[in-house]
Amino acid sequence: MWNDWNTDEYQGMIAETVKIQGYHGDYIRAYYSRPLGEGPFPGLVLIPHMPGWDEYCREAARRFTQHGYSVLCPNIYERFGHGKPAEVANMARAAGGVYDESVMGDTDASLGFLRNQTNANGKVGVIGMCSGGRHTFLAACTLDDIDAAVDCWGGGVVAKPEELSPARPVAPIDLAEKLSCPLLGIFGNEDHSPTREDVDKTEAVLKELGKDYEFYRYDGAGHGIWYYDRPMYRQEQAMDSFNKCMRFLDKHLK
Repeated sequence: MWNDWNTDEYQGMIAETVKIQGYHGDYIRAYYSRPLGEGPFPGLVLIPHMPGWDEYCREAARRFTQHGYSVLCPNIYERFGHGKPAEVANMARAAGGVYDESVMGDTDASLGFLRNQTNANGKVGVIGMCSGGRHTFLAACTLDDIDAAVDCWGGGVVAKPEELSPARPVAPIDLAEKLSCPLLGIFGNEDHSPTREDVDKTEAVLKELGKDYEFYRYDGAGHGIWYYDRPMYRQEQAMDSFNKCMRFLDKHLK
């Protein structure tokens, strides 16, 4: 929980850019933030959103580390080139977007990296916002050995046939039967991607399949309610959902 710590506790962290072997063995950069201390610590893969491998992703990684998690945020846009985060995001959009297959390869490699650390407790989760939320849902349905997943307002989980593309050939909801770990979903009821109807459909499918999930849906909020650098930020909904996220992760990963 936020601000729930004792003032006599030792706290420390280290955060840096590292290189890992991702999809097809490509070396990619990743932001690696982890606590100092004895551990062992759970791992968390943070899949970047479409605004890019940006400063928000780094701050989010350190925030989870503050709560006892080793976090790896892979640069899933590495193959498009380098520049400012917004510039690289534009390169990715111009190329038709990053391919799901590539993101899943990088995510799988990130899971392995975290599990292989000497201070790991053996449990690893996945979290993502926006397109990263969609990728999180997809990872939870297609990758092995994920212990918990958090989809933050992931648009495109539900998709019509005409909305599919070479980069996104499958609607993740069509793979929901393979969901293999507990799933938390955080959504704003005024969002346009996903819409309220998209979230209704996703929840109905998960319920019918008997999956382990928790959805929290907020009035007065749209997309990106955690993004404090933008007008879409919603303080009350952001803090309530962050605390629910921490409870969920602690339950399944600690």
